[in-house]
Amino acid sequence: MRHSYYITNMKRFYFPILFFLITAFSGFAQQAPQYSMYMLNQYSFNPAYAGFDNSLSITGVFRKQWADLDLSPSTQNINAHLPVYYLSGGLGINLENDAIGAERNASVSISYNYMLPVSKTGTLSFGIAAGISQKSLDGTKLRAPDGVYTEPPTIVHNDDLLPIGNASAVSPLVNIGLYYHSEKIGIGLSSSNVIEPTTSLEVPNDIVEITYVRNYFASFTSNFEIGRNFTLQPSLLLKSDLVETQIEISAIANFDDNIFGGASFRGYNSNSTDAIVLLAGYRLNDNLTLFYAYDLTLSGLNQVSNGSHEIMLNYNLNKDIGKGKLPKIIYNPRFL
Repeated sequence: MRHSYYITNMKRFYFPILFFLITAFSGFAQQAPQYSMYMLNQYSFNPAYAGFDNSLSITGVFRKQWADLDLSPSTQNINAHLPVYYLSGGLGINLENDAIGAERNASVSISYNYMLPVSKTGTLSFGIAAGISQKSLDGTKLRAPDGVYTEPPTIVHNDDLLPIGNASAVSPLVNIGLYYHSEKIGIGLSSSNVIEPTTSLEVPNDIVEITYVRNYFASFTSNFEIGRNFTLQPSLLLKSDLVETQIEISAIANFDDNIFGGASFRGYNSNSTDAIVLLAGYRLNDNLTLFYAYDLTLSGLNQVSNGSHEIMLNYNLNKDIGKGKLPKIIYNPRFL
C-alpha cells in the first residue's frame, strides 16, 4: 500500500520531512511494506501459511523501490518456517527491515499455526505471530525550512518536533491469519498490528504518540496444468488499512518446474495505478531457487524513477523433518 502521494510536491519539500509530517501527525497509519513477489513469500504477511512448503523453507528478499530517487524505500525480509507434525501445524520466524527516508521500521516475530483437515482435499490453518517492532527516526536526514545545515556537519532544525540525532520506540507486535489450502487453490486472510499498539517517540521538548493501525490482507493463488511441462499460476493480493486499498493481479508460467516467468499489474483504477511487474526465476538446484522482479512505474513517479528492483532467494530442504506425517492433502500449488 505504498502509493505515490508520499512524494507529491516533491519540488517544494524534502522527502524525509514530508513523509514525517504526513504520518506522525495523523495517528500514524503504519503501512505494510511493498513486495512484488508476494505469491512466492506468503508467510511474510500470513502466519497461517507456515509449514505449507512441506519442509524447512528459508526465504530472503531484498527490495529497492523507486530506484534513483534519493532516500526511496528499501526493504529486507528474512523468514523461515517448517511443518511440525506432532503439533499438527507449523512454526516460523519472520524478520523485516523497512527504511523510508529518515524513518526505519524493524520487526521480529515467531509464529505457530494449527492445521485442520476439513475435507478430502482441503486443509484450514489458523495462525498467530507475536514479537516486537521498532520504529526509529534519523534526525540527521531531516531538513526543515528554517533549519541551519552547514559543513562540517552542523544540524539545527529550529523545530522542537524534529530530533537532531536518532529517536526510536519499541512496541509489541501481534499478527493473525487464516489459510485454506486444497490441491488446486490457496486462499488466505490475515491482519497485522491486530492490537493496534501505541508507543511514544521522544523528540526535543515533546513526545510524539504513534499508533500502529491494523492492515488487512486477502490472497488467492491457483494452479493450472497446461500440457505435460507447463503450469500457469494466477494469484491476487488485496491490502488495506480501511483508508487506502491496493490490489495486485499476477500470473506466473512454470516450465518443467525449473524456469519461471510472469507479470503483475498493481492498481484498480486511474488513481491507484502504480506499476506493471515483470518477474523471472530459475531453480539453481534441488534446494535453491532464485527470482527477480522489476517494477515498471506507471504513476507520476516515472518522471524521477526508473522503477523498482526485487530479488528473492528461497532454500527448501525438501526432506521430512521429525516423525509422523501431516495429512496427504498438504499438497501445495506452490511455485518453489
